This record gives sequence, C-alpha cells and structure tokens, in this order.
Amino acid sequence: MKTNENDLMMERIYKEYYPKVVGYVRSKVSSPDDGEDICSNIMMKVMKGLPGFDPAKASLATWIFAIARNAVIDYYRQRKAYEELDENIPCASDDFETIFKEDALEELAHALRKLSEQERTVIVLHYYRNMTLKDIASSANMSYSNIKKIHARGLLHLKSEIGQF
Repeated sequence: MKTNENDLMMERIYKEYYPKVVGYVRSKVSSPDDGEDICSNIMMKVMKGLPGFDPAKASLATWIFAIARNAVIDYYRQRKAYEELDENIPCASDDFETIFKEDALEELAHALRKLSEQERTVIVLHYYRNMTLKDIASSANMSYSNIKKIHARGLLHLKSEIGQF
C-alpha cells in the first residue's frame, strides 16, 4: 500500500473506530488520563500493524477489538504489582463486542454458512431457539450423545472459522 493510501486508510479507521475504542476503554479504566494513554497506544498499534492486517483472518473491527482488549488487559497486568484489582477487569466476555455487533454478526453468519447442515441446525436450535441438546435429540430422532458430538464438532468448526469464541 502506498503511503498516501495508507494515510487515507488510517484516517478512515481513526474516524470510524477511535470513538468506539474510547468508549470501550472508558468503560474499563477509571482514570481518564490512563484511558487517553491507552487509546493513543491502541491507535499506534493499529497504525503500525495495518500493513500486516489480513482481512481473510478476521474483520477489521475484530482485529481492532483484540488490540484494544489486550491493551486494557496489559494495563491491569502492569498495575497488579501495585494494587488489588477490581473483579470487573476485562476478560474474554467483554461487552466490547456489542460495540462491533454488526461486524461480529456478519462474521458469525459467514462462519455458520460453512458448517454442515446438521451442525448449523444444532447450533441454531441450541443458541438461538434456546433448546436443550436433549430436546434437539428428541425432535431429530437421534441419540443425545450423537447430538452432543454434532454440537461439539460445530463449535470447533465455528472456532476455527472465527478465530476466537
């Protein structure tokens, strides 16, 4: 990517994602000064890593989220030696995903389309229709252990498609 194209891309990323990054960091870090530093570091990492970003591996939003989440986790790790951490520190179940919900849903839909019909049906019935695996087994006239295997295999395939779960 040429320098001018790279600058335009970074400007677009900054305008689109910086407010979301700030919102996420503010929800996780109580110190406004520390939050500003973390946000600046996140955007610097995004800028430096942009040439190596591979859209085939993850969406831009997912990639930026991973950088932001890791920056906040690193912030708490560095402070751990000095003070006791609150139990509400960020973790894999961060609500940051709601900020990028549209990108995440698009990525999930793409991954679901790659599953076998059986795997997709079990995943959708279980997670979106809130059916138990036993209920799914009963309605499909299959054994519970077989449905559990299909469910586990489907989750593994989703995990490999999405990269994180």
